[in-house]
Amino acid sequence: MHAFEELAKSFAEHFSHSHFPAEPSTLYGPASYFLELGGKRVRPVAVLMGNELFDNIHPDAWQVATAIELFHNFTLIHDDIMDKAPLRRGMVTVHEKYGEPTALLAGDVMLVVAYDYLNKVQSEHIHKIIHLFNRTAKEVCEGQQLDMDFEKQETVSLDGYIRMIELKTSVLLAASMKLGAILGGAGEGNQKHIYEFGRNLGIAFQVQDDYLDAFGDPAKFGKQVGGDILANKKTFLLIKAIESANEVQKATIQDLLGSNPPDKVERMLQVYREIGVDRWAFELKDKYFTTAMQHLEDIAVVSSRKEPLKRLAEFLVKRDY
Repeated sequence: MHAFEELAKSFAEHFSHSHFPAEPSTLYGPASYFLELGGKRVRPVAVLMGNELFDNIHPDAWQVATAIELFHNFTLIHDDIMDKAPLRRGMVTVHEKYGEPTALLAGDVMLVVAYDYLNKVQSEHIHKIIHLFNRTAKEVCEGQQLDMDFEKQETVSLDGYIRMIELKTSVLLAASMKLGAILGGAGEGNQKHIYEFGRNLGIAFQVQDDYLDAFGDPAKFGKQVGGDILANKKTFLLIKAIESANEVQKATIQDLLGSNPPDKVERMLQVYREIGVDRWAFELKDKYFTTAMQHLEDIAVVSSRKEPLKRLAEFLVKRDY
């Protein structure tokens, strides 16, 4: 069994070659530029880990992992356009560097090349793999649309936000693990458990991310703390605060949402602490994390094989950066 770090290194080497032809360089250069920005590669490695939970890593798992990473990067290029984001991983985004039309095409061609890799899969399970990949791709699009819809809505329910996170973030992690499990010969019950492990873990990860954005140590977190507050982003914390606030606190929140005073972050955090959303976020994260770990526990393989996934889950949810 391999630890996440070992598999991430192996995948980085496997993925490092060019995935595109040379010409037209005006299209494939921007696509390659984006892939060179790197990233944690959690999703493709999740494919390999899902496979290795049940069997030795199958050559097809590398093709599926590559397809997943290309799909994920396609969504990031298009997300950056929709969010008008100037930077990604500290570097200029594709649409800022090369223009929106080229960025759209670079994302599109990345998705097409992802299917090229899926097409190399020799497994008898190919139809099941493509079905799950396609269903997940649609769900990610649905989640992104909901995220944009929420920006225009005055109020968003907690259940609605969790559903959006599930679609936009969690299902891709869940599907990555299940795709690997399918290639590893897992039975239906085990496939369901590993999917639910990934889905619940993904939600717990996002709760932690929202929490760190507000309450994290900027030296560790690597980006401006309070960025979500300054952007009036509807996060777990803001939605819970609005739901739980008394009239005075509600008025303060609405006042801060409608203005940008220099002490906006500090004042909003003070309200959050008064309401107790920091403690509540910990409880919510633990609820999803516990559910995830129960599904991992219920997978019918020898427990020592689960150790790398257990360590990955703990890192993703208990990190402070």
